[in-house]
Amino acid sequence: MPMPDKTTDMAGVITLIPDGASIMVGGFGVPGSPFCLIEELVRQGQKNLTIIKNDSNEAGMGVDWLLQSGQVKKLITSHIGLNPNAVRLMNEGLIEVEFVAQGILAERIRVAGAGLMGFVTDIGMGTPLAEGKQRVTFEGKEGIFEPALKADFALVHADTADPFGNLTFNATARNFNPLIAMAARCTIAEAERVVPLGKIDPGHVQTPAPFVDHVVALPDLPEVYGIVER
Repeated sequence: MPMPDKTTDMAGVITLIPDGASIMVGGFGVPGSPFCLIEELVRQGQKNLTIIKNDSNEAGMGVDWLLQSGQVKKLITSHIGLNPNAVRLMNEGLIEVEFVAQGILAERIRVAGAGLMGFVTDIGMGTPLAEGKQRVTFEGKEGIFEPALKADFALVHADTADPFGNLTFNATARNFNPLIAMAARCTIAEAERVVPLGKIDPGHVQTPAPFVDHVVALPDLPEVYGIVER
């Protein structure tokens, strides 16, 4: 039975994203951020987006393009300290920012991808991070229930893909990209290289194809990808 070919063009696949969508964005700073997919999202102009990303990128790149174009309603992130534009927009009340500790953010996404409703942790007890959250007692110990975090779409940047959607990631790009690929209803991957089916060693696949809906081949990498040398 032939495997479906999920390769597609960038402009066409980004049109699947409607106004008001929630979008998980891969990357750990610059590495693994899907800049080309973000740039196309900016060009098309979808509005009132909820963006979920470990960070808000630096000023003048990635998520900051969406912030500057006024497309973001809410940002769920672990920090925005490297992006003064994000800080300004939050302080002026122009976007809502939900801060989630980095490890908690990663685990909320992971459990969503695993099909779980959430998890219980004692991290944050006695701090403002616990305010308003459901408390759970287990074996005499109190913890916080952290709900799973899902999204309508995930945008990921892969080092290598095949037409079926198996993906590999380079270095710290694998910190969040594999997690978000599992936690969204529709996962769109941009890839530096798309190789024939069977050319990726099965043992090297970091996101299996069933979690990927669309693959976009990048003909070349814009300068923004070269800010951090590998």
